[in-house]
Amino acid sequence: MNALSPDQILRLAAPDVTCDLDLLDDELLKLLDVAAEVKRSPKRYAQALSGRSIALLFEKPSLRTKMTFELAIKQLGGNSVAADGPIGAREPLRDVARNLDRWVNAIVARVFLQSTVEELARWSNAPVINALSDLYHPCQALADIFTLTEVFGNVRGRKVAFVGDGNNVAHSLMLTCTRMGVNFALATPQGYAASPAILARAQSAALVTGARLEVTDDPVAAVANADAVYTDVWASMGQETEAEARRAAFAPYQVNEALFAKARPDAIFFHCLPAKRSQEVTDAVIESPRSRVFDQAENRLHTQKALLLMLL
Repeated sequence: MNALSPDQILRLAAPDVTCDLDLLDDELLKLLDVAAEVKRSPKRYAQALSGRSIALLFEKPSLRTKMTFELAIKQLGGNSVAADGPIGAREPLRDVARNLDRWVNAIVARVFLQSTVEELARWSNAPVINALSDLYHPCQALADIFTLTEVFGNVRGRKVAFVGDGNNVAHSLMLTCTRMGVNFALATPQGYAASPAILARAQSAALVTGARLEVTDDPVAAVANADAVYTDVWASMGQETEAEARRAAFAPYQVNEALFAKARPDAIFFHCLPAKRSQEVTDAVIESPRSRVFDQAENRLHTQKALLLMLL
């Protein structure tokens, strides 16, 4: 694409990004272009958010999400303020939102419940970005699809296989892939399937783009001929009491050399990190030359810069 000045960047139609579908299809494509431009020419955007302040609210611990948002804001010339811990514990959530929108230009929230980020967006006049909830992880999916385009170029017709829990990462990745015309296969154990409502939305997107959506409990079938194989931890934060039961249920879904070999010979490996090595993935896979996990982590910075620019 031709170089864009900050004032030429498309402004998002939606006031907030609480889930992946808040980005229109053409906005999703444009965001990937902006991310590529920002990654190529970071100095060009060094003052794009000058004078802007953004609040970072984190109910869950974070390395990649918190660091990349803080760095994205600073590298765009803005400022950030952060608060850790439950949102709305000391005062009503609606009051938190209405205080913040008097002080800051946007709110980034990493929360336990999707209802929390939606309530923030309801009461705040400043844009709200979902930095992870129990249902969605849109910022991760943006980095994932951007990384996929860097590796393969035109991703339409490629296949991504997600093996493991039908969780927030799987939801966002599934929605983003099907909207981009990327075939998506999801393999989960019985009892750990994705949300039926989100599956229905992904199927609707697939019908429009011609993508194939496959849902199965067979990891080998899901991974067959995949261009990218993705997994995530078996027990996320807040699910520690389920860890033993999950370990037993997910053991056949480990991405090891034998399972990875079922994918295409040039397939890449994805993981949103942090990884529990020897559980959902083996060292041999995550440390292989075909692993792109640190490219994904780096690209969180660039896609979040693009998201901030398009919101603000």
